[in-house]
Amino acid sequence: MTLAFPNPSRSFDETRNAVRFTGHDGMFEVRFFVEAAALARPKADASEAECLSAFDATRNAIQDVARKAYSGNRRASYTLTSADFR
Repeated sequence: MTLAFPNPSRSFDETRNAVRFTGHDGMFEVRFFVEAAALARPKADASEAECLSAFDATRNAIQDVARKAYSGNRRASYTLTSADFR
């Protein structure tokens, strides 16, 4: 199976300072976090709304990076950082 993102919901995780979203590989749910610093043009003190808006604006690219990370080493959760987007 391949990783898919059938559920468009996402949320801001204050503890991790990251946007949380999920993917599915068949019946398995895979959690992803994309750090606020990795989002397009983040400010050091970006608000939750700004982070979610930046995520929404670059969702397809973020999901492509998530698929790449997942294909290399299948785990239950991943944290995507700025380095993953280079």
